Amino acid sequence: MVEISTSILSINKEESIKKFYDLEVAHTDYFHIDVMDGKFVQNNTSSIMQEYTNIIKQITNTPLDVHLMVEDVKKYVDEYLVFNPNRITFHYEALKNKEDIYKIIEYIKNSNVKVGLAINPITNVENIYEFLPYIHMILVMSVVPGKGGQKLIPETLDKVRKIKKYILENEIDMDIEIDGGVKLDNIDEVKNVGVDIAVVGSGIVSATNYVETMKKFKK
Repeated sequence: MVEISTSILSINKEESIKKFYDLEVAHTDYFHIDVMDGKFVQNNTSSIMQEYTNIIKQITNTPLDVHLMVEDVKKYVDEYLVFNPNRITFHYEALKNKEDIYKIIEYIKNSNVKVGLAINPITNVENIYEFLPYIHMILVMSVVPGKGGQKLIPETLDKVRKIKKYILENEIDMDIEIDGGVKLDNIDEVKNVGVDIAVVGSGIVSATNYVETMKKFKK
């Protein structure tokens, strides 16, 4: 069974509190917090995500899955550590060298938070193999990061297959998450390539019945 991390990116502010409650009732496994700085990606969601995260922490114990699409990784890590998230994921492409990546990995782990590393669709998976023994999760972007509503890029599923094969052969205990364009019509394919956690946004948030839709994604 795949876990579901529900992206709250497309939720309207006026409906946010009710939607957060409804998603908790529907048993989403995580709230996926898409933090964008307007630099690493075009959109800027930093203020609204801070506001939403603060609300979620006050009304639910559902774990936070923080995804940083930002240039100044350390700054945003510090901003979200205060919320005691389950994990913080940052982008391989956001840092200039391996040493900086290792420093952020250790910094997050030393804060008693799980750490994830994300890769864009154009990034070769071989580039991140050396980091896998030191992190808890790899996030494969299945769309170009920065906005919701895109279609899943089929070739990214091959990246998941490669990573799954590598971590099994090397006996690395970690999760694989996929983010972008996951819908009911492709969730089975997503599961079959070895994904542990699927980020779903509009596929759930725009549904009329969260409970039934969540069950369909998880079955």
